[in-house]
Amino acid sequence: MTARPAETEGGAPAVPGSLTLDSKLSGALGGRTAQAVERAFGYTTVGEMLAHYPRRYALRGELTALASLPLDENVTIVAEVLEVRVREMRQRRGSIVEAKISDGTGVLTLTFFNQRWRENDLRPGRRGIFAGKVGDYKGNRQLAHPDYELFDDLAPVDVGDAAAKRWAESPIPIYPATSTLASWQLAKAIGVLLDGLGAVDDPLPSSVREGRGLLAHREALERVHRPEHESEWKAARRTLRFTEAFVLQTALLERRAALRTTRALARRPTAGGLLERFDAALPFALTGDQVQVGDEIARDLGEPVPMNRLVQGEVGSGKTLVALRAMLAVADSGGQSALLAPTEVLAAQHLRSIVKMLGPELAAELIPTLITGQLPAAERKRALLRAAAGQSRLVVGTHALIGDRVSFADLGLVVVDEQHRFGVEQREALRLKGAEPPHVLVLTATPIPRTVAMTVFGDLDVSTIAELPAGRAGIESQVVPLAIRPAWRPRVWERLAEEVALGRQGFVVCPAIEARVAEDDGEPVEADGEGETAGPVASVASVLAELEANPRFADLRVAPLHGRMSADEKDRTMRAFAAGELDVLVSTTVIEVGVDVPNASVMVVVDADRFGVSQLHQLRGRVGRGAVPGLCLLVTQAVPGSLALQRVEAVAATLDGFELARVDLELRREGDVLGATQSGGRSSLKLLRVVRDGDVIADARAEAELLLGSDPGLADHRALAAAVRRRLDDEASGYLSKG
Repeated sequence: MTARPAETEGGAPAVPGSLTLDSKLSGALGGRTAQAVERAFGYTTVGEMLAHYPRRYALRGELTALASLPLDENVTIVAEVLEVRVREMRQRRGSIVEAKISDGTGVLTLTFFNQRWRENDLRPGRRGIFAGKVGDYKGNRQLAHPDYELFDDLAPVDVGDAAAKRWAESPIPIYPATSTLASWQLAKAIGVLLDGLGAVDDPLPSSVREGRGLLAHREALERVHRPEHESEWKAARRTLRFTEAFVLQTALLERRAALRTTRALARRPTAGGLLERFDAALPFALTGDQVQVGDEIARDLGEPVPMNRLVQGEVGSGKTLVALRAMLAVADSGGQSALLAPTEVLAAQHLRSIVKMLGPELAAELIPTLITGQLPAAERKRALLRAAAGQSRLVVGTHALIGDRVSFADLGLVVVDEQHRFGVEQREALRLKGAEPPHVLVLTATPIPRTVAMTVFGDLDVSTIAELPAGRAGIESQVVPLAIRPAWRPRVWERLAEEVALGRQGFVVCPAIEARVAEDDGEPVEADGEGETAGPVASVASVLAELEANPRFADLRVAPLHGRMSADEKDRTMRAFAAGELDVLVSTTVIEVGVDVPNASVMVVVDADRFGVSQLHQLRGRVGRGAVPGLCLLVTQAVPGSLALQRVEAVAATLDGFELARVDLELRREGDVLGATQSGGRSSLKLLRVVRDGDVIADARAEAELLLGSDPGLADHRALAAAVRRRLDDEASGYLSKG
């Protein structure tokens, strides 16, 4: 493709062949650009930025379908300017420039505050690329203060007709961008890097690359960023997608092999011991999945290498019982177990549940102990002594367990509940409290599809509990779409009151503790730093006021629960609710995981679109846990066709957590697979998508296993070893070693 030469900040073209994938961006692009890239994406090397692949490709002759643009989403579109006008603001000093752009059918408004010069720039008939967040003002879609670049500003200079024709027909890469770095700015910077990049060693063995008809790595980078035809970027993406999967699976398999070389104490139950007595006293039979997963854990604990097992299970599938049986096996061998819970409410709930399941006799022998940050000083001192002396063989706590003052006599098992709630350093600090490396059992109630488990937890053994205990009455879920049915809101509270009248209890969950409301003086609300306007958010305070004003709730016992309450206040409230002394709990998501009140039959989630798919599934799981049928009302102001409403409707459509996990991944991507950001936002996966690319991942894993079988240290595959090191920066490497 012919284009203007890329230049650095100093104006000099990058020296061909002077850059490697490990070269620093500050030297390749100049300080200011490199700093902007690092702030926006965290990239510091040439290789990292060249792995910032285009999201899609556009053509200069085609326009974007404006009618399909989602609200509140950052978009980059190709469109034509229809008209521009300037008007003075009524409520404040200054002017507004409004430009209408079109795809030939729909119209979108560009709004600029106090930038009158835009009138001369955005002349009717000009086409270009426009980037910003889609907002709504008085029923019309708009981009407030968008970035843009017009095509006639990009046209090649002093080239022949053939070159000009190629330029006009070549695909335009559209990059994931930010409010400070537009797509075309990223394209220019990447052009600088490609112009200066020398030879690149291929991480794929030649036999693997040639057997699949893939491109050389250097060629794939060139074609994915500067294609002349559609076929070029498609071939490049196919190559880079497989390369990404292959490097990642090699890293995970290397880590798995390293874990196998560490020694640990085998922990086996004794005949007639604690585990056997516990099983004999159970008033119900374990489900088939619980038996199978229990056997897998028992085999791991009986080996002289540390167990590293993830147990995933549906809400209410009995993961805590499986974990307790593992803790009893460790206690039989004389060891202690520590259960790390994400909140004080959940830690206290776990302790009560464990004591209840053990019964008085076993509880007296094991002395289950709670350690949290807000325990009274005297009680905390006693708990610390019981843990340090080995008197308590089951210790439950929050991040307070990680403190320097907490020690154990013989820590044999670490159980991490809801792993995604904890940072890497927190989990590792607890594991280091064992004299010998303890076994590790991770629990999650967020079901994970097989390809995700293979990619995200490829260095752990994964067990699944999908079967629910018998006797559950089930849950009915309904969306309450207030954007189209505003009159339905009073019926939500009537339905809640009807359940309470039957002797049952209910949860109302809100996204905030206190209300936050936007102000609008009649002019378009100027966007904040992300181009997003504020809006009303349902809160515990506002919903409590609404219920207090409702005659149906005049005689009902309603109480709040949220994170600003003290540990004692939260514990007292939850105990009262569990004992039936409260009818309705108005809460934030502190009740998302682990709270078990069989008499609770209704869950109302207000502003449900402000929660993620897995979060809504977790919240719904707080009801329908006994013989009482559950009802979940998902109340939302989301507009039809929006991504937010799609999330809510997906949850209402199925109780299958594994299906919801798949939908969730399709809607929000995988999160940061190897680093600390484990959900939402920017994915650390580049081209690979675990939902779509399951076959690619499985194929790459098989190839990586074969290669490591013959060359475990990658001595004969130095380019691959370098790619693995490059992929696993210090943070990601730490995550794998500690996760």
